[in-house]
Amino acid sequence: MVNTAHPAVDRVREALAAFGLSPDIRWLDDAATTAQQAADALGIEPGAIANSLVFTLDGEPLLVLTSGAHRVDTPWLGTRLGGTIGRASKELVKSATGQVIGGVAPVGHPQPLRTLVDVALDGYPEVWAAAGHAHTVFPTSYAELLRITGGTPTPVTPPESA
Repeated sequence: MVNTAHPAVDRVREALAAFGLSPDIRWLDDAATTAQQAADALGIEPGAIANSLVFTLDGEPLLVLTSGAHRVDTPWLGTRLGGTIGRASKELVKSATGQVIGGVAPVGHPQPLRTLVDVALDGYPEVWAAAGHAHTVFPTSYAELLRITGGTPTPVTPPESA
């Protein structure tokens, strides 16, 4: 990727630096708007991709960092949270994060967002997240995601029944 500058990526880099982090933000040749695309580009399992998904919880933005190994069970999670989870519009995603769908990072937003971090990500020593643009990712860990987002560790799918 020739262009390695973008205002949203710069905001993510600055937010990470505020936590004392300076990860290698990697620019991918192709946009990676799904966990599978990012995993393929990095040569890793989709489960090690931390998808940053914006939903609404009773009308308010909710950021869910979920493992690329599965989808968020929104009815189940909404019940756990005591509300109704809906899909955020692209306009809400942009206004809440300053980033567009497909490149939403865990940090670098105009205001802090209520954030849930999928406990399934704890099963990977290294996870990769978008860095503010669909062509960018950065490595981190589950513990760092919790620290930099102030997120709550949360399962996003019901436990498997025996």
